[in-house]
Amino acid sequence: MPAARGVKRTGSKLSAASSSTAPKNKKKRGGIQLEIPAAPKKRGRVLVCGQGDVGQLGLGEDVEETTRFKHVSALGDKIVDVHAGGMHTIALDSDGKVWTFGCNDEGALGRPTSGEKDEGTPRTVALPSKAVAIAAGDSHSAALLDNGDVYAWGAFRDSHGSMGLVVRGREGKACKEPVKVDIGETGVGIASGGDHLVILSSSGAVYTMGCGEQGQLGRLSQRSASRDARQGFSALLAPMKVTLKGGARRVWAGYHATVALDANNDKLFAWGLNNYGQLGITGEKRKTAIYAPTECDAFTAIQTGWSEVACGQHHSLALDSAGQVYAIGRCEYGRLGLGDRVGDAETPEPVPKLQNKKCISIAAGTSNSFAVADSGEVFSWGMGSEGQLGTGSSSDAAEPTPAPTAPAGAVPIAVAAGGQHTVLLLEDPSAQKEDSPAPEQETSEQKAEELTEEDEQEKAEPEVEKKKPRGRGKKQQQEDEVSSTSAGPPASAPASAPQKVNGDEKKDTAMEVDETDKPQEKKEEMNTEETEPEKVEQDVEMKEASKPETTDTSSQDTDSDTKSQETEPSDEQPNETADNTELNGETVESSSKAEQLIPTPNPLTTTA
Repeated sequence: MPAARGVKRTGSKLSAASSSTAPKNKKKRGGIQLEIPAAPKKRGRVLVCGQGDVGQLGLGEDVEETTRFKHVSALGDKIVDVHAGGMHTIALDSDGKVWTFGCNDEGALGRPTSGEKDEGTPRTVALPSKAVAIAAGDSHSAALLDNGDVYAWGAFRDSHGSMGLVVRGREGKACKEPVKVDIGETGVGIASGGDHLVILSSSGAVYTMGCGEQGQLGRLSQRSASRDARQGFSALLAPMKVTLKGGARRVWAGYHATVALDANNDKLFAWGLNNYGQLGITGEKRKTAIYAPTECDAFTAIQTGWSEVACGQHHSLALDSAGQVYAIGRCEYGRLGLGDRVGDAETPEPVPKLQNKKCISIAAGTSNSFAVADSGEVFSWGMGSEGQLGTGSSSDAAEPTPAPTAPAGAVPIAVAAGGQHTVLLLEDPSAQKEDSPAPEQETSEQKAEELTEEDEQEKAEPEVEKKKPRGRGKKQQQEDEVSSTSAGPPASAPASAPQKVNGDEKKDTAMEVDETDKPQEKKEEMNTEETEPEKVEQDVEMKEASKPETTDTSSQDTDSDTKSQETEPSDEQPNETADNTELNGETVESSSKAEQLIPTPNPLTTTA
């Protein structure tokens, strides 16, 4: 999760990304044998908050920022994993398809785009097989496929600018579409830092590629970790093995660091930037960049099992097997969640306000932190100047603060922190129950003929209630630039690119609270959305009166409440408009088209 450095508009920071599920293990003489993980099973919807000026929120052109979580309706309810990059978002659905949206200047979306509207519209990436895990960096993305292949797209960056993703000739070239990353064996896990990619193989070997200036590759000396070194790009952009005795079972990546859980599941090893002791490596190696795997002795001393690690730029979070959250590193802006204390945390400290909670997911942004508890609560703390805490305010928080999530009954299961935005995955238990009995699909049209108009109207109402108001935000100011105050290793962002974030968090001005998050405006938007389906219903009834022999289309609309959980959102769906005349014509022929038209993310609230 390095300092965000994109090429578009203003700077961003990044998100830590890790494999969604741990690979299964098998015993093997002389080593370990890991299996390709299955994709997560829990399906749900995606909510976002923070800055969206380059489309990373996926909420349409009218929503450029929001301080509260809002539903990305274009993704439907089939998402099983999600990650936030510097200025883009990547999601995995239950069919193994990968969706992307946001800034595509260096190919981070992995698909051709025709403009800002297309970039901000969730669409799928063409991959040769189903994906089981995804990862996102500052300007790159990656996917692990069900056959163990790893594909990546986009570009890495170092202090000189863009490095590209692969070596062509003697230069690094960005990749606008997915390319296979060959490690010579089967991949079972991936993780993206800000500008490096980490791959875990079935033998427990760890491979790295990308920027290595802060030691995050773990296989090059400080002198060799630059593009100016003798081997140049060939040593950086080709995945090579890290020397790690015994191998690893899990890998995580942070802004400028990599963390691995050893084969015995009892020790963490790390390499990369440790200038605030954020890697838990003490002694003379504290406040330096570490270029080879080193045991995180501060974590080992706690003597607990570690299930997840999230690294920000100058701080880290760790989740133990009991669901307790620990924080270590730099304390400014409340990113550790330890209150108003003065001084950095040199050893992992339990976050006091979460000690009575069992957490299931954590994430670390550049200067903020997030946690999801098994009770369904979402907590955020640290810098909130871009509204990315999701609390409804742009103020900082020194302790974990509840972030409200709109959908009633939906259960948060995972959180991801991006450069200036946050992404939340919510499982909807009711949606799982309503999803996909095949017999009902076959007989839905027959049953529709027997329904009365009163029954149809009653069944159509729940669908209207399911729609969530979508805020419309006017961008009030440019994102605040963040300048580095770190001591130790060289800064990772070029000084000649002031609009990209090098990594730290000096706030010039606080972002104003998103006006669209006020309750009164939300009610107006809800009313606008509710009136549109009523007009559609009236037109349908008028058409039915003139054509008594025609199949009822309004009942097909009600079936979409159930079918939408099974039907994958169409790539063209966000571009379609819910015109009454077109809707009446289409639904007579096919209920699937009506289903695509009704939940379209093109806002019905544009007149609100």
